Amino acid sequence: MLNSCTETYVLQSNTYEEALVVEATITNELKKHEIKLSKTARLEDDGIAIEIGASVVVKSNAGEIFSFEEKDGIYIAESAFRAEPNKIYSLEIKTKDGKVYQSNEQTLTTPNEIESIVPTVVTDSKEGRGVQIKVNSYDPTNTSKYYRYEYDETYKIIAPKWRGEKLVVTGPQSVALEPNSTDTRICYATKTSNEILLTNTTNLQEDRVNYQVRFISDQNYIITHRYSILVKQYVQNLESYTFRKTMKEISSSASVLSPKQPGFLDGNIKCISNSSEKAIGFFEVSSFSSKRIFFNYKDLFPGEPIPPYYTDCTDEEYKYCFGFSMPIPCRGKALIDNISANTVTYSYNIESSYYYTVPVECGDCTSFSSNIKPSFWID
Repeated sequence: MLNSCTETYVLQSNTYEEALVVEATITNELKKHEIKLSKTARLEDDGIAIEIGASVVVKSNAGEIFSFEEKDGIYIAESAFRAEPNKIYSLEIKTKDGKVYQSNEQTLTTPNEIESIVPTVVTDSKEGRGVQIKVNSYDPTNTSKYYRYEYDETYKIIAPKWRGEKLVVTGPQSVALEPNSTDTRICYATKTSNEILLTNTTNLQEDRVNYQVRFISDQNYIITHRYSILVKQYVQNLESYTFRKTMKEISSSASVLSPKQPGFLDGNIKCISNSSEKAIGFFEVSSFSSKRIFFNYKDLFPGEPIPPYYTDCTDEEYKYCFGFSMPIPCRGKALIDNISANTVTYSYNIESSYYYTVPVECGDCTSFSSNIKPSFWID
């Protein structure tokens, strides 16, 4: 009577309307800008359907036409260009099935450079102790007002159990030690923000930003050695800011069954060939600024022990024999299998009777990251 069971309920779409999804931001950077096109998906669908075969152009009121070509599911400008002040821009999309979409006209927002990015050790009531990273900027004209942020973070990884020798399989029941490559000791990893980071200065007397873009726990291994963050600032207009703010509120809903149901999120892109066709997204023309900083853990936390590695690096023992053994079982075959599968790496051995290994990530950082130093990296 005390037993109970549960049955998995598979969520499915009751009604479904296909719509074009557009991610399009051009800025005052001179580069080949990118636009992403996809389609809405049902709850039960796997992955996202990319809109392929479309014709994509950005036009200005000065008669300029910037064409985009499709590459690996992304539409990339055929030539580099930048958005310029006092020009009006619009986006036009024609899908392969003949539907034509057009955005509202947009102008470049006020240029505003990032002044500084400041890392500070703080203790947060919710997140605990860590590094608070804030971005600062100031617009003396008091016309920027609305801001969106993204960041790319890159960090140095040093495999804590790297050894100068590695264990290799030489036969069905034989192993040998040989020199290990130093290229497997130091690596670099880069991750891009996936949050919608917004702030505004409408309630301030000055258009001055002091905004936290990132908080990193002092126990997070990504700051163990050297860390870098590239912060990207987009100055938005009110319409674009409101659209992103609504997206953020929807995405932060605790559950798909939340009483706060979003409905259709209307942007500034319409289907002009058929008013019943829907598009989700926003064509944004923003002034852009970016800044990069570096810091070391020992600079912010002098004399403190470094954070724990992201995985347990406890040594595992293998009695190197085959067949039956008591009281300690033989584990020669398991050692050879794990070395061959590259799931463990050599730590040390006691003669030829016992070998000790750790998870491969602990001794070979290339198993999960890259050993190529980024071109921007400064030690």
